[in-house]
Amino acid sequence: MSQADLLDQDPVFQLKGSMLAITVLELAHNDLERLDRQLAEKVAQAPNFFSNTPLVLALDKLLEGEPSLDLAALMNVCRQHGLRTLAVRASREDQISAALALDLPVLPPSGARERLIEPEPVKEPEKPAEPVARPSKVITTPIRGGQQVYAQGGDLIVLAPVSAGAELLADGNIHVYGPMRGRALAGIKGDRTARIFCQQLGAELLSIAGQYKVAEDLRREPLWAEAVQVSLSADVLNITRL
Repeated sequence: MSQADLLDQDPVFQLKGSMLAITVLELAHNDLERLDRQLAEKVAQAPNFFSNTPLVLALDKLLEGEPSLDLAALMNVCRQHGLRTLAVRASREDQISAALALDLPVLPPSGARERLIEPEPVKEPEKPAEPVARPSKVITTPIRGGQQVYAQGGDLIVLAPVSAGAELLADGNIHVYGPMRGRALAGIKGDRTARIFCQQLGAELLSIAGQYKVAEDLRREPLWAEAVQVSLSADVLNITRL
């Protein structure tokens, strides 16, 4: 046997069984206008489900009294919503004839129990939680060396002197209505708009959103020991007179 004969006998296809998931649209009423509207509502809920979805049109549950079915128009409505008709399930002669005229395979009525499909609706992205507004933390007594005071989620207001070695921290602004000799760190969670206000600048360290100046730098400031406000601009601390 020649090589050409051997090649001719080599099979070019195989027939295999498969458990492909195919959606069945079971028509209960022959009302294309209502079908179009209701399919549009389903598509709005789950657009990903209706995207070139293979479909079997099940006509075997239509009642005898329903008006004559326009199968081509029915398929067109389905196609407009992303449903591609592969076959028709039918029992009546007129339905079978209409399917064959459109070159569609005809499946017999199924006795199998079919599961109702509810396409998963598109979930709206969750809105981020609104930040919890916290009142300013007000301190009326002197803050001594070794003490640390933190105002979480808001401003820290100190109505007394702050000694060297003390530390003030706030998510927002820091206000010191007295001599400021300790360390003040405002906007510690990254708030670059935070500011530091003090009546008498003598701090060991000032910081806003991680950018800082230490005492050695601060003593060179012309406003040392004056009433100042401190703000952040382009990663540089600006010290200006109050």
